[in-house]
Amino acid sequence: MDEIIFVVTEAPEGGFTAHALGEAIFTEADDLVGLRERVRDAVRCHFDEGKAPKLVRLHFVHDDLIAV
Repeated sequence: MDEIIFVVTEAPEGGFTAHALGEAIFTEADDLVGLRERVRDAVRCHFDEGKAPKLVRLHFVHDDLIAV
């Protein structure tokens, strides 16, 4: 595996959540700097040594609501 993709959303109570596509990895943090660190740690913990993907892609999902 060369790359793993995380879907990142803003948590309703504040901060951010990230979950991996195709893997059972989930993490959260109060800010983006912390989230990047936690994603790296979660990937390292999830995969055996030498089996982790070389790249982690963070896909940010942002919903805009407008009144009609």
